[in-house]
Amino acid sequence: MSRYALVTGATSGIGLALAEALARRGRNLLLVARHREALEAIAAELAQRFSVEVLIRACDLSKPIQLTGLLMELEEGTYSIDLLVNNAGLGTSGAFVAQDWLQEQQLIEVNMLALARLCHSVGNVMAGQGNGQILNVASVAAFQPGAWMANYYASKAYVLHLSEALREELKEHGVGVSVLCPGPTRSAFFRKAALDDRRLASSKLMMSAEEVALATVRALDKNRAIIIPGWRNRLLAFSPKLAPRWLVRKISARINRRFLAHH
Repeated sequence: MSRYALVTGATSGIGLALAEALARRGRNLLLVARHREALEAIAAELAQRFSVEVLIRACDLSKPIQLTGLLMELEEGTYSIDLLVNNAGLGTSGAFVAQDWLQEQQLIEVNMLALARLCHSVGNVMAGQGNGQILNVASVAAFQPGAWMANYYASKAYVLHLSEALREELKEHGVGVSVLCPGPTRSAFFRKAALDDRRLASSKLMMSAEEVALATVRALDKNRAIIIPGWRNRLLAFSPKLAPRWLVRKISARINRRFLAHH
């Protein structure tokens, strides 16, 4: 049976870059995203360029019925998944209580609930097989609270902590779990989250999605627990440990407020 790397949110940004980096290494892919036309175009290109098999599934992970359908298909064992990449994620910005609740709920459903369900389902199969890898995509935001992006920061903290815990639980079953915590990355994320990234454009913190993906696949080879591409981003991730929590909260809030597109 052919083995596949399953990548969610595979039509843009880090997800697309990871799919390409894996295909370049000869990995067969199962790409999951909302938009079928985009998936079809990407699958055709990757299959042609790298001579790998690329399957697609159009699925909105914020819709429980669609997610359940995908999980049932995976649990039936039609495909053997040896790498699960939970990359799909949403961001929102602004005062939490002023947000449209349906958007905030959608963020929770994609960033946390869908990720957890995929880890639970695919991780269970991997544990039974005695091998496999899971990569969950969090953010440097996971290491601190973030006013004006409160729900997003909190969701990434959940991903970080869940991933670290699962790593300990699953290692005795031969399954590796890693968590990717990138810093600012050139992608459509800022626009979709209503953030103004012009001030970050020339920042040395900013990396391309391709740079992040290359660093990630290399770290996966070494089964790294926490992957933070770029030394500046590693410093950014661990600096909150050096300051009192009240100061971390205030600094994070001040920085985030500067990037609100409508501010």
